[in-house]
Amino acid sequence: MSQSENKTSFGEDLKRRISEIKLTRWIRFGIVTLVFIAWVAWMHSWWLLIFWFLLFDIYITGYIPLTWWKKSKSPGVRTVMSWVDAIVYALVLVYFVFAFIGQNYQIPSSSLEKTLLTGDYLWVNKFIYGPRVPMTPVHFPLVHNKLFGMKSYLDHPSNEYKRLAGLRKVEEGDVVVFNFPAGDTVLSKYEDVRAEYYDMLVEDHGRRYILDNPQEFGEVMYRPVDRRQNYVKRAVGLPGQRLRISNDTIYIDGQARPFPANVQFDYLFSTTRALTDDDIKELGITPSDIAMMSPAMSDYTYWHSLIPSAPAGQNIYLAPLTQKMRETLASDYGCNAIKKLNDYGRPARYTFPYSNGGDWTISNFGGPDGLLIPAKGMTVELTEDNWKRYHRAIRNYEGHTDSWFDTATGTAYVDGQPADSYTFDMDYYFMMGDNRDRSQDSRFWGFVPEDHIVGTPMIILASFDREHGLTDGKIRWNRILRDANPDK
Repeated sequence: MSQSENKTSFGEDLKRRISEIKLTRWIRFGIVTLVFIAWVAWMHSWWLLIFWFLLFDIYITGYIPLTWWKKSKSPGVRTVMSWVDAIVYALVLVYFVFAFIGQNYQIPSSSLEKTLLTGDYLWVNKFIYGPRVPMTPVHFPLVHNKLFGMKSYLDHPSNEYKRLAGLRKVEEGDVVVFNFPAGDTVLSKYEDVRAEYYDMLVEDHGRRYILDNPQEFGEVMYRPVDRRQNYVKRAVGLPGQRLRISNDTIYIDGQARPFPANVQFDYLFSTTRALTDDDIKELGITPSDIAMMSPAMSDYTYWHSLIPSAPAGQNIYLAPLTQKMRETLASDYGCNAIKKLNDYGRPARYTFPYSNGGDWTISNFGGPDGLLIPAKGMTVELTEDNWKRYHRAIRNYEGHTDSWFDTATGTAYVDGQPADSYTFDMDYYFMMGDNRDRSQDSRFWGFVPEDHIVGTPMIILASFDREHGLTDGKIRWNRILRDANPDK
């Protein structure tokens, strides 16, 4: 058979296949085509249009035998493959929804109580800020880091950071889900321990000791941006702003910001009678968050010295409280003494940027001039103090790994070359929890780069109280389908 006859045969076969397609299938194909082209335009990656020919074959010509199993004579093959076909389609749909629209997220800690509670399951809107193009595109869509004890993603291929158009930027007061910036390097035996992340372990033990003792710390691993742990905090500082905290009050560019309605601080207090489990539940205090010091304890004298107005012989409690909870304590529980724990100026274990001489605490932070939050296109002078504040952004987040500061000469080096200034490539944010004294946030590990932003919680899908059983209030029915950010 000649080459021209082959071409004619193919052309006739193509015409036949097209002519046999019903109008309803053409309509479905047209809708899919419009959606696909809109998605390609949104991605700003027109080379993706090449996959339109695959859609044309799936809906119209059918040369690729994707549904071969439907013609199988074996009922078993048809049954198994129908399930495989449905699962594959479902996973593809879930992948695109989770990547570009939104996904569910569980609150693992109490850092945003009482706005969000431990055990809340949220729907996180990724569309509002513009979804990120997946940096690790080959991953299992229903898990984050691991599947059956193994990595749930492939390191290659990988994409550079790119964010699609959204509805707006992050605003002050937004509750934001983001990838943990200091989670770029993790230790296999500490990868799920949020309070003991790599940088803090290095501060405690030294990098060489960690590398020399893998039996204690495990393997040192790197995680891509979108595979790092998910955190949820409130955006309190935006790019280009100066942030200062004085006596727990946040000042932005010199202006005091009001506290969110549900902000909590740790308080010492005593009551005329001992609090029962029901009292603690009624007050809204998480049982694992309250500590009681009774007169029988050996350190009771120390705790009483911190709150001397408490009548001798009464129990002293330590718990995070909102303004409303403090009012309830005074009116309904006979609170006869109360003292904010931060009034004693207690030091934090570490505060960003670590080497600050210990003069910054979680209650008084940023110095007299405030901490300048980097903005895209902003240039800073590379002094020794600025290097301490911005070197992680320069090296870890913006990729200039061959950079350092020579304290002997007072010279900064970026990409191996002397530099007296640096211009940032990304916007950065300052995030804090509403449970201010029990939140690991930007006061400890610094700025959140824009490429780490995931989205904002919209609604609470479900809520389960880890402190109670199924028949004892485990399901928080009153939180289902509630606004996930009522203070905004």
